[in-house]
Amino acid sequence: MKKILFMSIITAFMTVSCNQKSKDETAASSDKTEKSAELYACPMHPEVTGTAGSECPECGMELTDKVAQTTPADSEATPVAVANEESSAITASGNVSKTAFPTDAIVSNYLNIKNALTKDDSNGAAVAARNLLITLNSSSTTSVDTKSKNKYNAFVADAKAHVKHIGDNASKIDLQREYFSLLSQDIFGLIKTFGTKQTVYQDYCPMYGEGKTGYWISETKDVINPYFGSEMLNCGRRIGTVK
Repeated sequence: MKKILFMSIITAFMTVSCNQKSKDETAASSDKTEKSAELYACPMHPEVTGTAGSECPECGMELTDKVAQTTPADSEATPVAVANEESSAITASGNVSKTAFPTDAIVSNYLNIKNALTKDDSNGAAVAARNLLITLNSSSTTSVDTKSKNKYNAFVADAKAHVKHIGDNASKIDLQREYFSLLSQDIFGLIKTFGTKQTVYQDYCPMYGEGKTGYWISETKDVINPYFGSEMLNCGRRIGTVK
């Protein structure tokens, strides 16, 4: 009788343990499925999305920015699987009119900074930065709606801070290049949102900023590196046309 009672207790214990294990495995599987469904975007190309840690085909960066979940009908992101490397055209986003006001002068001044840095010309970069600051301060947004104006002002406020550091640090070219990488993000966003009449390209150097910040905008198809200048003048590759 004692033996039967003992076996009954063992059987009941094993049944409870198996049920708990099954529940734990189900919960873990559900959690894993939920996490795998989360989308992450490339910091530099937010239109490219995929699972966390995947590589952006545009620039090679990991997808680290978590994307707010939307319904399939609302989603306009480009999955990693269908993004085309090298041949992609990086286009203006949103409903902002690309001809709302000219960005050409801003882009031209930015390119002057870039070209000075490719020549290791710290003083020239400082002069070009001060000219860009004048252009930014004199730009008018009276012809655009409030939403577009707010977007523009956000870009400009950020750009002004970076431009000022470039202009104030002649002879400190490494520091200028750090702020140029930040400025390049501003200009990239400005062009994507408002467009430009110029044909420009986005280039990338994997050797700068641990492969995370080595982006710039160029008016030439040839890759001429502003981050290393004569040290590694042609290091990098063209990602695509920005328009």
